[in-house]
Amino acid sequence: MTSQTRHPPYRGDIDGLRAIAVLSVVLYHFGVPLTGGFTGVDIFFVISGFLIGGILWREYDATGRIWLSHFYLRRFRRLAPAFFTMLAVTAAAAWVLMLPFEFREFGKTAIASTVYLSNVLFFRQTGYFDVAAHDKPLLHTWSLAVEEQFYIFLPLLILLLARWRWGLLGALVAIWAVSLAACVVLTPAYPTATFFLFPFRAWELLSGVLLAIWGHRRQSDWHGWAPFAWLGLALVLVSVIFIPAGPLFPGLLAIVPVAGTLMLLSTGNGTNGVSAILRLPALRFFGLISYSLYLWHWPVFVLSSYLRDGYANPLEAVIWMALSVALAWLSWRFVEQPVRRARNLPGWAVLVGTLGASAAALGFGAYVYLKDGLPQRFGPEAAVHIAASGDFLQDFSRCYVADDLPLDGLEVCPIGPVGPPKVLVWGDSHLRAFKEGLDLAAHEAGVPGIILWRAGCPPLIDVRKVETAATPAQNTACAQANTQIKQAFARLGSIEAVLLVGRWGYYAEGTGSGLDAGNRIAIYPITGPEQVDEAQSAVVSRAAEATVGYLERYFDRILVLRQPPEIPQYDSRRAAREAAHAGLPFAAPPTTEAEVPRAALEARAALADAPWKTLAAEGRIELIDPWPKFCDETRCSAIVDGVGQFFDNNHVTNAAALRVRDLFAPLFEGFAAEAAQTGATDG
Repeated sequence: MTSQTRHPPYRGDIDGLRAIAVLSVVLYHFGVPLTGGFTGVDIFFVISGFLIGGILWREYDATGRIWLSHFYLRRFRRLAPAFFTMLAVTAAAAWVLMLPFEFREFGKTAIASTVYLSNVLFFRQTGYFDVAAHDKPLLHTWSLAVEEQFYIFLPLLILLLARWRWGLLGALVAIWAVSLAACVVLTPAYPTATFFLFPFRAWELLSGVLLAIWGHRRQSDWHGWAPFAWLGLALVLVSVIFIPAGPLFPGLLAIVPVAGTLMLLSTGNGTNGVSAILRLPALRFFGLISYSLYLWHWPVFVLSSYLRDGYANPLEAVIWMALSVALAWLSWRFVEQPVRRARNLPGWAVLVGTLGASAAALGFGAYVYLKDGLPQRFGPEAAVHIAASGDFLQDFSRCYVADDLPLDGLEVCPIGPVGPPKVLVWGDSHLRAFKEGLDLAAHEAGVPGIILWRAGCPPLIDVRKVETAATPAQNTACAQANTQIKQAFARLGSIEAVLLVGRWGYYAEGTGSGLDAGNRIAIYPITGPEQVDEAQSAVVSRAAEATVGYLERYFDRILVLRQPPEIPQYDSRRAAREAAHAGLPFAAPPTTEAEVPRAALEARAALADAPWKTLAAEGRIELIDPWPKFCDETRCSAIVDGVGQFFDNNHVTNAAALRVRDLFAPLFEGFAAEAAQTGATDG
């Protein structure tokens, strides 16, 4: 390596800038109120582009080419040891702590992060700011994947256009412009894609690359103009403190931290006050360990929160942050530094070690994934809850979106044998939970039917809902779908019986129960005058009467499933964690309850049951009561005969739905005899 291609002199200000970036991310993740702490990743992107782009351009400018083998060996030496150490320790902790379905996903993310595609995986799964993200110990590797994809893209682009220097510069500028424009234009509609995927983040890295090229061509000493330094620091701090998380980022908002970082890089080698701040020993320390700290802090946060079921107080968060820093220092001191300084370590050894570690990570991930997360890791007490936590997936392969009237645009799920449907089951997510039982009951009776369901959407006519757990678009879609279903009744000629299934207590009370008590739903009438201060239970009761009255015009029989008992303090995943973590140091005390006195549930159920019981007493509906299947005279339980019956505190498992399918026999009565009589006549 010539003097022109050697690394530039050490700049302490860049380590200080790295410290701001990593500390912003760490503090944000551990709950310190830095609204935009996540923008530390954008700062990292620009720094990475500036340093790596500068190294590649100096080599290209001096020799007319770049040595890919040397470049990638330097990257492996710099990044791989700490990454695979973190992955191994995190995998061991996840083996002890994580439930099978979560550990299975961990295996998948281990594979994706090893082959630099975790950003694509997480884009397909969930958003960075979603609650579910906090159960993914390797979520933070999405940004490493973006950088690794950049390390592949940039050298290959330079090689491709090496003979046309101005063409290469023009291509870099054009790609930067297109990437920035795409990020800004598409973020409002596709925020998850623009957040995770490299094409929409390339402009941030290329901003650093173009700054490095500009500085190299000008032979800049990076002293810059002092006011630029202060403006750059202000932009970075404004980003970290004020930029909001959510669907508006990255977009235009990402320009702020990127611009601030560019200003600091261009002025950081000077003698201004900002440069002095960035070169403070404390900041330089965190800058030196920044890569390891970024690697370690997120698994520590996720797995400690997982074990503790959240932090009890800010002091506990500080303790776990301190552990992250300690692990980062150990990783930097005993993993990163020895490998980087081992100049006698031949390139083939670095390559073989990286390939070997990659193969081990891929093999481990595949094994965990193919073995469904190794459920045998836990004892029988946890096993019942673990089984329930995974017993909610169903076969929707027969479902389709109707493309003709009267159900055009609605998802329709056939049940029972093939044929013109005789029964319609209309409901919300409780209907989805009972699907497997309904389907088997329909097959056993030989009666075809269809299911129409929408989560959080009461199967009632002429009402609209506003729910905290739904978006405005989902609330509107519920009202629109129910209006269309109402209009379709007159044209569903083969259907003779209708079953309504819903979480009636939720709609009548307006709130969830126990563990989901924070969920709120408001039901409003669409037609007729809205009465001031009318109890929601009265609105639902009038809607029940109106719905049955309308159904009576078109169908011979109307049935309603009484809502199964809720087990307020039960959640199968939480109960499984508590059982699996029993006896472990620092484990949170158990809070779930699998049994509840029946009398405690009757009060909430009474309000929801009242309109249906009245209609049943009048002979207008048949009320199906599932309570005897889950309760004895004194108690209701989430576990029956050693099998989990509830996924959460109100949705039954597939095992429960199949066990209680005889409840649905009244829905199919008469049709089987009719079919048999028809068959005898035909014979």
